Amino acid sequence: MGNSKSGAVSKEILEDLKLSTKFSETEIVHWYENFKKQCPSGRITKEEFQNIYSKFFPESDAHTYAQHVFRSFDTNDDGTLDFKEYIIALHMTSTGKTTRKLEWAFSLFDVDKNGYITKSEVKEICASIFKLIPKDEVDDLPEDENTPEKRAEKLWKTFNKGDNGKRRGFGCGVNS
Repeated sequence: MGNSKSGAVSKEILEDLKLSTKFSETEIVHWYENFKKQCPSGRITKEEFQNIYSKFFPESDAHTYAQHVFRSFDTNDDGTLDFKEYIIALHMTSTGKTTRKLEWAFSLFDVDKNGYITKSEVKEICASIFKLIPKDEVDDLPEDENTPEKRAEKLWKTFNKGDNGKRRGFGCGVNS
């Protein structure tokens, strides 16, 4: 989506990102320059994203969770992250409004992208998160959430749905 031929971010994307994030023009241009150095094609593939993400969790298995995070950021479902998707994801997860963070969290848990979260999707995400936690830290978790299944069950009860139910949104005016 960036202007890959000239090596500079397009004015259209720059203006759009200034309106949809809290980043200044200078910050966006700086992010773009770094993005283009790291990703000369102007896109990050799922595999590249997984490799980058794994560096943050060198002692853990970040592969599965990184796939879910990538899926939630790849808003146009083309199998890559372009600069705009990357910056919006960065903004949303770091400085975005609570509502936007909840929307992102919902998209993370909505594995099949059907607009609902099922109990099995909650279990799938919890299992991928548990792969990030060092074993000695898992041992220190409270008894009622020291396995992915227990944590998923606790989350599901928070959603206030039955065993076979599905959740549309988080009940905060987001996707409900």
